[in-house]
Amino acid sequence: MLLKAIFWFLLSLIFYTYFGYPVLMALCRFVKKLFQKNSNSDPEFFQPEVTLLVAAYNEKDSIPEKLKNTYLQDYPQNRIRQVWVTDGSTDGTPELLSNYPEVTIIHHPERLGKSAAINRAMRHIQTPITIFTDANAMLSPNAFTELVKPFIQPSVGCVAGEKGISMNKSYDLITSCEGIYWKYESMIKKLESGCGSAVSAAGELYAIRTELFSDIQEDMILDDFFVSSQITKKGYQIKYAPEALATEKASINIKEERKRKVRIATGSFQFLFRNGDLLNPLKNLLFAFQYFSHKVLRWTLVPLAMILLPFINLGLVFTDAGLTYQITLSLALVFFMTAIFGRLFSTTSLRSRYIFLPFYLVLSNFFLFTGLIKYLRGKGNPRWEKSVRQT
Repeated sequence: MLLKAIFWFLLSLIFYTYFGYPVLMALCRFVKKLFQKNSNSDPEFFQPEVTLLVAAYNEKDSIPEKLKNTYLQDYPQNRIRQVWVTDGSTDGTPELLSNYPEVTIIHHPERLGKSAAINRAMRHIQTPITIFTDANAMLSPNAFTELVKPFIQPSVGCVAGEKGISMNKSYDLITSCEGIYWKYESMIKKLESGCGSAVSAAGELYAIRTELFSDIQEDMILDDFFVSSQITKKGYQIKYAPEALATEKASINIKEERKRKVRIATGSFQFLFRNGDLLNPLKNLLFAFQYFSHKVLRWTLVPLAMILLPFINLGLVFTDAGLTYQITLSLALVFFMTAIFGRLFSTTSLRSRYIFLPFYLVLSNFFLFTGLIKYLRGKGNPRWEKSVRQT
């Protein structure tokens, strides 16, 4: 029966994307470790000069803490350069930075977006390694050291750090679910990296070989995804450094989280339609498989499957297809009722973080549809307003 085949295909698609693919990466990593030879190089003595690049728009309040955080790095301070690009800032960000002689300030009165700012800043960087981070992201003291270590291997062109979400004393929807999501994402990146290459890097913290940088299209929304992907196109790997931690606060409420998620979703579809060659298995079979499984399925087919499955399941129950479909429909109802519960209590603090996960998952997939519509309408804007975060 066609309806049954569609049902099981869609259910398998969701299961594979969220569970099956990580298992495959774990098996790949395990097999590769069996045949991997230990390197004779000692990364402890590999400490090239690095430049910390911060693209900041109206981040005056973050500057003192961010600079203090940089000075606390265990990396040799005489090998760290700092470049801050502050295009369009009107809150006194460049004026405050001018009090720090060790910081190179690149300012332009017109705000053209982060991608344009990064392009301009990269022309001033001469160190072999560039470290990208955000002004509001606080780094672990060993972050620079851990980011640099993998570059001792010539095949590595980019190293992604780990993103963490700082928790308030009481768990709420935004803090708890974002924290769980990034732990899940970090696990996948670690497995991908062990298998060969991670798929992408997050803008809160990543590093590249400066010579591999390609100018970003100035209307590009996901600058971090673009920069890291261009490096894989050149035949280099993206490695993951779990000990290099960048921590930022969660959005203050669902409205602010929606703004952030929809922007990311819009940028995801922009990236997908402009970089179809990443799916070409003839160029890089493993990376094409990883990119398709980790990103493309999540952006496209999985949200559609989550909408269609309950209706197909209901149709199978009405046609008396069997007990199995009654059970799956009951489970689907429990899932969506839990999501509704999560919405009703999304502004409260509960001890059980996992009660919010169904709502968070449904909401995230809904934002993908919103992002797609925004992209198709040409509403994507690289000059975004940052989300208000918890204090």
